[in-house]
Amino acid sequence: VYHFMFAPDWNAGCDGCSWLVDAMTHPAHLHARDTSLVMVSRAPREKLTQYRSRMGWTAPIPWYSSYESDFNVDFGATTDNGERHGASVFIRDGDDIYRTYYTGARGVEYLGTLWTYLDLTPFGRQETWEDSPEGWPQTEPYVWNRRHDEYDV
Repeated sequence: VYHFMFAPDWNAGCDGCSWLVDAMTHPAHLHARDTSLVMVSRAPREKLTQYRSRMGWTAPIPWYSSYESDFNVDFGATTDNGERHGASVFIRDGDDIYRTYYTGARGVEYLGTLWTYLDLTPFGRQETWEDSPEGWPQTEPYVWNRRHDEYDV
């Protein structure tokens, strides 16, 4: 489960989560190994459907709404401080389901292959934490990324 940050009162999904979903591909390879990938957000289903259309996401990755349920709170994706992104892994054993793994913050970067592509280039991510020669372009982490339809290029 990818916990996609999209609160019920937001007009759009999180830009960082959107950036990550842009890198997701068709899940057939996962299905071949009896594995599924889904997304969950608190926004109502109608908002999720409209946003998926806006972003042009056609990969058949199910996106579920946890609107009016405790799912996000139960799994730490919604706290008193607001929404949090993350990835949870579950296994089913008969009728029982167990969460076997969770990561948040930078731990979800392995899902976003776009970071890997940037890490291979001479300029890297162009973020201040990188050890780059003087004069190389750098910004603070995560302040430069946008939803793909919001760039000026």
